[in-house]
Amino acid sequence: MTNNSARKILLIEDNLGDVRLLSEMFKDEGPNNIELTHVDCVGVAENYLSSNLPHIILLDLGLPDAQGLDAIRRVRAAAPHIPLVVLTGLNDESMAVQALKEGAQDYLIKGQIEPRGLLRALRYAIERKVAEEALFVEKGLAQLTLNCIGDAIACTDRTGNISFLNIAAQVMTGWTLREAAGRPAEEIFLIVDATSREPMPAPVEMSATRNRAVRLPPNCILVRRDGVEVPIEDTIAAIYDREGRPAGAVIVFRDVSAARAMALQITHLAEHDFLTGLPNRMLLNDRIALAIASAIRHKHQVALLFLDLDGFKHINDSLGHPAGDKLLQSVARRLGTCVSVLDTVSRQGGDEFVVLLARVGPADQVATTARKMLEAVAGPHMIDGDDLHVTTSIGISLYPDDGRDAETLIKNADTAMFQAKENGRQIYQFFEPDMNVRAVERQSTEESLRRALQRNEFKLHYQPKVDIQTGDITGAEALIRWTHPLKGPMLPDQFIPIAEECGLILPITRWVLREACAQAQAWVAAGLPLMTMAVNISAMDFRAESFLESVFSIIDETGFDPKFLELELTERVLMRRTGSTEFVLKALKERGIRLAVDDFGTGYSSLSYLRAFPIDAIKIDQSFIRQISIAPDDVSIVIAMIDMGRNLKLRVVAEGVETEEELAFLREHHCDEVQGFLFSRAVPPERFARLLEARSFQFAPS
Repeated sequence: MTNNSARKILLIEDNLGDVRLLSEMFKDEGPNNIELTHVDCVGVAENYLSSNLPHIILLDLGLPDAQGLDAIRRVRAAAPHIPLVVLTGLNDESMAVQALKEGAQDYLIKGQIEPRGLLRALRYAIERKVAEEALFVEKGLAQLTLNCIGDAIACTDRTGNISFLNIAAQVMTGWTLREAAGRPAEEIFLIVDATSREPMPAPVEMSATRNRAVRLPPNCILVRRDGVEVPIEDTIAAIYDREGRPAGAVIVFRDVSAARAMALQITHLAEHDFLTGLPNRMLLNDRIALAIASAIRHKHQVALLFLDLDGFKHINDSLGHPAGDKLLQSVARRLGTCVSVLDTVSRQGGDEFVVLLARVGPADQVATTARKMLEAVAGPHMIDGDDLHVTTSIGISLYPDDGRDAETLIKNADTAMFQAKENGRQIYQFFEPDMNVRAVERQSTEESLRRALQRNEFKLHYQPKVDIQTGDITGAEALIRWTHPLKGPMLPDQFIPIAEECGLILPITRWVLREACAQAQAWVAAGLPLMTMAVNISAMDFRAESFLESVFSIIDETGFDPKFLELELTERVLMRRTGSTEFVLKALKERGIRLAVDDFGTGYSSLSYLRAFPIDAIKIDQSFIRQISIAPDDVSIVIAMIDMGRNLKLRVVAEGVETEEELAFLREHHCDEVQGFLFSRAVPPERFARLLEARSFQFAPS
């Protein structure tokens, strides 16, 4: 015993003989080293301890005011941090053992105490108390640390019952530590497989049998006390005693709801179109593969419908991308109403959609679905307060006849869709093998078009416009011709639609405008009497932000007088986004450029734009002129067009005049100008120059 380890001793003993005996033992060790204070009951000891702190307490278990465990509890309450050694008789050793459980550090049996053993027992008692206090502080610090950790931590004993839950674990399980302690871990920590709903094995069993830390499968769910299910991930490790036997388990787990939701969202985004939420190409391919596998087993057909919106580019260019995006979303919703839950509507990008019909019967069943889609898409779409109209063309391929894999089926449905567009649009078309030949030809044409400008393969021919009364040439219309390096001369109808679809029409239109203005200026410089040069303007070019800048730049570059330039636009182009159309037309008129409505009568039925816009002329489409010869009793529309144009003080031009009968009719009804094969086809510039030198055509008297 060290000098300072037990200098102050409180002895609580009512037997004076025992008091004298113990006092003598302490004196034998050195009277100056020990300060012994004696009281004969617990009550006096409580008063003493309220203001004094001895180093150790000796307590008899048989006192006048407290017996046995009651005496221990009262002294412990009065001095919880002071080491306590109990004194007991030979027959009370079992009571002494219980005293140790109540917090006493040791016990001494009266009659068996000897001086050295007494002091050694006191020293050991103090050391145990110091270690106990240190362990308590360490345990408290550990528990505080565990409670501050975000992960949930649970511990079990060797029987698999809960011995500890940190705060995070209590929150996640819904059990407090007091409620959970001693209960089976499976009751507090109920884990089930998300798919099978089978409960997971007990934590102690899982970790002990594998002799290492283990993780639960990734699809586990914690069932809280209130029944709420929480996705978790966790690690379970066994606790072993000194002999290497399992003594419990530590379970560390965390809520992964947010992580799993994020993973699901990432997976969804990877497989779905961001704008419409429809399956994208990757997910569609997977579903086609599944549908084909099912078709092989059950011997049925699979249908693939490739849809492309007709006129969407005009809406997107004129009203802007936000309106175009909303229109695509509206189309996506409507297509979804046309199919069953087994089918898939997918957006491939742009304005293209692919629909998988996973199980179909005869072809007429597929046709019925295609017709439903045509009708659904064609109905008005309310976008930002306006009714927008768009149609679709549909190509159809069938498994197994038109392909045995996703790539082939999609390619052939795409080919059939292009055929549907060529056949008039807003129709459906089943794939036929010879379509592939035409598709290859179209692709070849597109590739050749991309090189045509650089190779100077385009040429302009010019068709005269003629005053119907005098026969004088009033101007020319520039018409593009293309000499394909392999196929030879090609007419505009053979390549202009392809140029529009692949976006090449804009540079081609600007090349035409520049070439026509330069040629007209050359004729003027040569002294030829050219009046106007007419150039067709594509919708894409007219809607381009750089349109006005490019027109004015070409005029300045060629030196051509803008009052002799006439730009021809269709009714459909004029009626798209009328606000910006009016601005562009007025800007052109301010530079003196003339404006004409081409193919008049084939577009919008509303003619109010003729008053609203600064139009100079209307060109009656040749389909109406043809009626003069084919159905002379059905020419009221032509007469009405001429009269309307004259009443609005517009120049009226008839296109496609081919017979003397047509000419005579138009002269009779006071049409202003005509052009067509009756006078001249479109000819190269050198031949047109000779027409200009002749100045006019000879007419028979009217």
